Parts: sequence; structure tokens; C-alpha cells
Amino acid sequence: MTYSGQVTVGGAADVHELKDLMITKIAVGPMDNNAYLLRCRATDEQLLIDAANDAETLIGMIGDDGIASVVTTHQHGDHWQALARVVEATGARTYAGREDASGIPVPTDVLVDDGDTLHVGRVELTARHLAGHTPGSIALVYDDPHGHPHVFTGDCLFPGGVGNTRKDPEAFARLISDVETKIFAPLPDETWVYPGHGNDTTLGAERPHLPEWHARGW
Repeated sequence: MTYSGQVTVGGAADVHELKDLMITKIAVGPMDNNAYLLRCRATDEQLLIDAANDAETLIGMIGDDGIASVVTTHQHGDHWQALARVVEATGARTYAGREDASGIPVPTDVLVDDGDTLHVGRVELTARHLAGHTPGSIALVYDDPHGHPHVFTGDCLFPGGVGNTRKDPEAFARLISDVETKIFAPLPDETWVYPGHGNDTTLGAERPHLPEWHARGW
């Protein structure tokens, strides 16, 4: 079936099958958080992005093969409610942005900085530090050698705008600058965007609206 990226809490997961990587998206919890399970097709190693909520749902999605690692995109509580339970069940190593790790009540094994490389099996992901929504939010970029890039943006980029900066002009300026210079500038329009809530988008769909976002200030 064709991947749509449209999932609902309590509903089925959606699977994006790439040549080297399988991406399973599921919605969990009262804030409709997205969690993403990445599986290297060569090694079957798995990585989870945001153990947001509904631990048993996530553990069921992970299955008997377990996960090697779990990445928390940022410190807001709706993105780590299931983290302790998932780590207990799987023994996964934990990753988070250096500036946000202290706000996550599960110890972070690996502090992530801008430009760091994370691995799931033979697949490489590049971390991009995007400040403004929180001090240490990170996005993960998979530059598919067989196609276009894919980026997991947490709460820093959605269809229709950047993440919430609580009407703080300085935070908004920092976030939109980081998103423009680290995501929009180096990546092509075909780049698929997987946000922390809601439907997916592409950079091409959002790029024409950047001037509008600047003008409105959010």
C-alpha cells in the first residue's frame, strides 16, 4: 500500500518502505504525538524516535527484535511519557540533544550535538540542532542514497509553520533561522518531513510560505 503518513491514535501504523530503511509511523497519547520506528533492512536493527506515550503500543510495534536506541527529539513531556518503560523493556541506549537532556527524566546515554552521526544498522542519520522551540531540540536527517532525503523534525517544523515559540520574538527568530539554514537551505524540495504531531509534508510544499512565516512571527 502507498504510504500516506496519516495516522490516528488507536489506529493502525503506516509504513514507508525505502530500499535500505523501513519507517513505521504511529500516533499515540492525548496530544496525538507521532512516534517513528526505523528499521535497517540489511541488519534488522531498529531505532525509535520519541517514546511519546502508550508504552505497550510502542513495545508491540517494536516487536521481539527490540530496539538498539531511542532518540528523544526534545524535552517537552509529551515526547517522553513512555521512555522509561520502553527503555526498561528493551535496554535501548538513549539519545537526546545536549541542551535538552537535563529536562528529560530518563538518563541520556548519548548527548547529541549538531552534525553528529547516529546509526541504525548500516543506515546513517545526521543530527541537526534546532533551537527555539526548546534549547536543545534535534532533527534527524536521512539522506537516502537511492532517492530523496527524509527528515524527522520533532516539533520544530510542521505543515504550515515552525514549532511553537510562545510568542517570544527571539525564540522565533532563532528557530526559523535554524530551520532555514540547516533544513531548507541544504535539502531539496523533495525532502520528506516527518513531524512530531500530525501529517507529513515536504520541503517543497512549505518553502514558498517562508516569507509568510517571517511576516506573521510564528
